[in-house]
Amino acid sequence: MKQIIVKITGAVLLAGMLLSSCTKNFEDINTDPNNTPNAAPKQLLAPALVGALTYGMLRNRNFNNELMQVTVNTSDAEGQVFRYDYRANWADYLYNGWYSELTNFKDIYKIASGELAYNKSYMGIALICQSWIYSMLTDTYGDIPYFHSNEAKDSSNYEPAFDKQKDIYADIFRKLDTANTLLTTGTAIDSASDPVYRGSVAKWRKFGNSLYLRLLLRVSGKAEVAQSSIAKIKDIVEVNAAKYPIIANNDESAILHWTGAGPYVSPYLSVREQDFRAPGIASFFIDHLVSWNDPRIDIPTYGSSGVNRWAISPAAGIYAGIPSGYAPGSGVVKKSYFLSTTSAATLMTDPLTGMMMNYAEVQFILAEAAAKGWISGSAETYYNNGVQNSITLWLPQWKLAIADYLSAADIQWNEAGTVEDKMEQIHLQKYYALFLEDLEQWFEYRRTGHPVLPKGPGLRNNGIMPARMTYPVYVQSTNPTNYKIAVAAQGPDVISTQVWWQKP
Repeated sequence: MKQIIVKITGAVLLAGMLLSSCTKNFEDINTDPNNTPNAAPKQLLAPALVGALTYGMLRNRNFNNELMQVTVNTSDAEGQVFRYDYRANWADYLYNGWYSELTNFKDIYKIASGELAYNKSYMGIALICQSWIYSMLTDTYGDIPYFHSNEAKDSSNYEPAFDKQKDIYADIFRKLDTANTLLTTGTAIDSASDPVYRGSVAKWRKFGNSLYLRLLLRVSGKAEVAQSSIAKIKDIVEVNAAKYPIIANNDESAILHWTGAGPYVSPYLSVREQDFRAPGIASFFIDHLVSWNDPRIDIPTYGSSGVNRWAISPAAGIYAGIPSGYAPGSGVVKKSYFLSTTSAATLMTDPLTGMMMNYAEVQFILAEAAAKGWISGSAETYYNNGVQNSITLWLPQWKLAIADYLSAADIQWNEAGTVEDKMEQIHLQKYYALFLEDLEQWFEYRRTGHPVLPKGPGLRNNGIMPARMTYPVYVQSTNPTNYKIAVAAQGPDVISTQVWWQKP
């Protein structure tokens, strides 16, 4: 009997030891390190950047490019964007997508500012990316939820107020100033987590300050903030240039290079090949490139690159386009178009299409500021640099002297022209520098009216470029009180209602 009791007791003790062994450090042992519930900033940054760019690139292709006469759909159906006619359901995609990525960038900032993962560089990068996305949202829709957006998870705020664009811009500027300060420390980040600058904190700082210039310029025509905006541009460029470094060459451009590996696969590969090549190239877009002998489409003259970098198909051996805004029933025929293939070098696979901001854009910003007398320096020099680097970003091997190119194309700087003449020169070239860059062509056209676009007989909206996207329809039912307040303050929820910075 004693032997039986001893055996039972020993078995119980052994089971207890095994149970203790199994439960010791249970959470550590059974947590997947690749799917931890407490993600680190280095795990969130790349997916958030890929996501934000994906939404912008896909709407660049089928919305911005149609409005801004890069492409033209060959359709007589209703609801064609190129005719300034688009339905309310166009609004959902960017609104939903960009707000979802804002949650990730806010999480990066929150985690990076905590004790366990304190890192000023990730904090600064998160603020820059938030500013970038919020600016695109407000420039697309106008007044939007800002100060209390993305609070549903933490604060159960499912009906955020809409904030005025003026207040949003003021806070974006504060964010960018804070980011510049945070990034001065140069705290290291994981290079593998950063698909834009491969861990170069200094380059992120330059992007943030260049974005600052873009947005200051955007509101510079608004009377109530014009003086302060112009003064800040001068402060960044001249007075405190050492404090505010900006993008200084093509290598410092903010571009997520699509490698085709892992998550870095271009969103254009999600578009069917037949859909990618369906729109024709617009006459406005292609005719200038032809008249300039532009090397990006490999016209066989001097300075030819030997590479059709933008992968545009000629029609019957020539580059030709479709006039945008044509009336239904005109019988237009597609001519040149963007080639589509996953097995050759086209825009579907090009690594440079993940464009956030490039050096040429910065040069054109400075050219405009100089031409208006806001900063010292030569507007002509900035203009020439912008044109040259707009080309060499895509074709680094292009060696033709910029003065020779501009002279042969008859687009050299005209110092004797009026301010409007100079704005047309700058913004026609900037239009090509902004190619593939989210909705920036549209934003800049709405700000300046340049470059002057031809108006076809089939345009709707009284032939006036749409000023915004409408809010998603579901917002009217999910956030009705704040929606009504926003519409009462901003104006009717239609595409012709101008946003704050468009009004005098």
